[in-house]
Amino acid sequence: MEYERRPRRSFGPRRFPPKPVEIGKEYDVEIQETSRRGEGIARIKGLVCFIPNTKPGDKVKIRIARISRRFAEGEVVGKGEAKAEGEAEGEEEVEEEAETEEETEAEEEGEAE
Repeated sequence: MEYERRPRRSFGPRRFPPKPVEIGKEYDVEIQETSRRGEGIARIKGLVCFIPNTKPGDKVKIRIARISRRFAEGEVVGKGEAKAEGEAEGEEEVEEEAETEEETEAEEEGEAE
């Protein structure tokens, strides 16, 4: 009895998307949770960052020390500014919406006269 050999399926090498952070760069973040080891957890564009000596609610400036496949590790370099990275994007959208509402109201008043 003779068996046929089936070709092996290969899906190619696993590729990981490029990371949104770089080693040595500084980012303003807000600590969202605490890890099992007691480190603060922040997310930068979806990438989890572990920052020691922080607690939830802290707004700090961090420097990325190490990048792994699934996470990054950072160190605190100072207090963060009023806007953390995630908050800055959301506030800009709200301001744009307010401006468009004002323009619409002005146009409606012009048509009513």
